[in-house]
Amino acid sequence: MDENTKKIYNYTVILEKESDGGYHAFCPILKGCHSQGDTFEETIENVTEAIEVYLESLMADNQPIPKEDLIFKPLNILVRVSIPPSKQRKSLKLLKN
Repeated sequence: MDENTKKIYNYTVILEKESDGGYHAFCPILKGCHSQGDTFEETIENVTEAIEVYLESLMADNQPIPKEDLIFKPLNILVRVSIPPSKQRKSLKLLKN
């Protein structure tokens, strides 16, 4: 893209630590737009480039550029768990002492 015709787009990316090291990143509004990296910084660079290529591809195909309308709301979920009888007895003993 020519420097004179650039436009800024704002998108949310989600990064997840990989169990074997590094990070996986994706942009939820851009279906299939994923990347990875060995470090947090490298992953940000890689996913930024992936988004740029994704948007350029949409533009080349005269497709609309998605506008992000995500809402993030952390939730606290209360779930009843069953405690095995052996652990229940331990808990009762601790409470009595």
